[in-house]
Amino acid sequence: MTTATATRRNDLEHRAESAAARLPGLLVAARQIAATVSLGSHGRRRPGLGESFWQFRPYSSDDTPHAIDWRQSAKSDGVYVREREWISAQTISLWCDLSASMHFRSRKDLPTKADRAATLLLALGILLIEGGEKIIRLGADGSVLQGASSGRLALSHMAEQLAIDLGQPNTNNTLAFSGAMARHGTTVLIGDFLQPIELISQSLSVFSDRSQSVHLVQVLDTAEETLPFSGRVRFEGLENDGEFVIDRVEDARIAYVDKLRAHRDALRALAASHGWSFATHRTDTPPHLTLVALHRAIGERER
Repeated sequence: MTTATATRRNDLEHRAESAAARLPGLLVAARQIAATVSLGSHGRRRPGLGESFWQFRPYSSDDTPHAIDWRQSAKSDGVYVREREWISAQTISLWCDLSASMHFRSRKDLPTKADRAATLLLALGILLIEGGEKIIRLGADGSVLQGASSGRLALSHMAEQLAIDLGQPNTNNTLAFSGAMARHGTTVLIGDFLQPIELISQSLSVFSDRSQSVHLVQVLDTAEETLPFSGRVRFEGLENDGEFVIDRVEDARIAYVDKLRAHRDALRALAASHGWSFATHRTDTPPHLTLVALHRAIGERER
């Protein structure tokens, strides 16, 4: 065995061990969050065509006689119609940014942005599949890593791939989605979205070109929002973007917070211009609150 081959083998073994170590915790956390939310099929349940019983309602002049449920009607003085549940499985594409810049946390008691994004994505996948939906896992470039699928096997594959990706962060933080997006589909994108707004708009244009319904979730660390440091601080980039020294961070705090707020407002405006939803999440806040809002937004958009 050559030295290069041995090195590649050791690297693969290390990645496999890292993924195996992350997987149980990732799944447990995602299932706990999903169980806390537990909103069923994200509000899709309503009367229509299907096989499952929905409800009895009084007969109206718009109903045909054969729609009457005579057994239920015989139990009371009224005439009732049996309605069935409307069923329409959707396919939701799921993506989260796991690049090197997402592997940041300001305190050891906080998760990294990447860990929180992956956990939210997996928890959402659990809720969607339990609600009868199909999911598609997108890679960093928007390519399909996992085709439309449902059931426990789909969740297992998604969790395994997320664990692997978490163990080998990509140093390329450029948003670049492929053109393999279905028309009129639904996509969830979770990341920090700290790139220039022009680049983000250009990267996401593929979704608007295909009339996609998109849900953006910006995940940030608490320090990225508040810049709580003081004195002379050296900031080092995580993606080969050098370092930057500020002599008195407290003097730059107001300008920094204002710039971040302006960037977030631009993201919100970008989403609104396409009819998309936009939400924010901070890693020191409970994840289920963001998941509830995201889950509900998907359900409302599909109505």
